[in-house]
Amino acid sequence: MAKGILLLHGPNLNLLGARQPEVYGSMTLDAINAAVEQHLASYDIELRIAQSNREGQLIDRMNEARDWADGVVFNPGAFTHTSVALRDAITAIELPVIEVHLSNIHGREAFRHKSLLAAVCLGQVAGFGWHSYLLAADALLRHWDLLRD
Repeated sequence: MAKGILLLHGPNLNLLGARQPEVYGSMTLDAINAAVEQHLASYDIELRIAQSNREGQLIDRMNEARDWADGVVFNPGAFTHTSVALRDAITAIELPVIEVHLSNIHGREAFRHKSLLAAVCLGQVAGFGWHSYLLAADALLRHWDLLRD
């Protein structure tokens, strides 16, 4: 049976490639999405992709994922450090969620060290640039025992 993954991107990630490439890299969001699609192409995975700069829209996408997805790869951006509402949504959907960050949030400004979401996620991948998304997808595959060694 096919598995479903929601690939969800938070605020300002639509600006990847142009926004602080020294921190976030030069790869665009479209290129990251294409890389994840290619990475999962050999698996029976339904991948749906969304990005929003609005907290409520991110919550809506997660709530909708309850009806079709088996897991979420989520880069919440700055909402990582501020959003109790996203934390509650992750808890409510009862799906494994992997929190993703392009940069190492633990090596940056002190306010970025605290994730309000990490405790309710299956895990967190941070600091590997766009490869963080591939590692997060692999974490879900491994969680489901689908990853081929």
